[in-house]
Amino acid sequence: MKYVLLIHSNPITWGHPSFLYTEEGQRLPAKARDALAAQLEKLLTELSDSGELVVAQPLEPPARTKVVRVRKGVRATTDGPYSEAKEQLAGVFVIDVATPERAEEIAATIPEAEFGSGVELRPVSTFE
Repeated sequence: MKYVLLIHSNPITWGHPSFLYTEEGQRLPAKARDALAAQLEKLLTELSDSGELVVAQPLEPPARTKVVRVRKGVRATTDGPYSEAKEQLAGVFVIDVATPERAEEIAATIPEAEFGSGVELRPVSTFE
């Protein structure tokens, strides 16, 4: 069963891994920040070794993003997204796990689960 784990971050403090750039993350002692970074690296290694990691990829900041729309056959490309939300999509993990519980367990070990809006966990659908 595949899941996408969506990591959101505030564009004002953009950087990867995003938890190190949040206000909460910046207030942590260096030792605690290093421990969180090591926790993330360990998780990525374990998921890769177990075959559960499909991909983990940070995204560029929203300021480097484009939105493409086609209306009446005409393509329009604009800068964006510029939503009213405080946080924007910062990165994604795609995992392939045996159970929904395992997906939740993995999401809970991503340091961003402790900072900001958490980690969004969404099952991946298939085209029929």
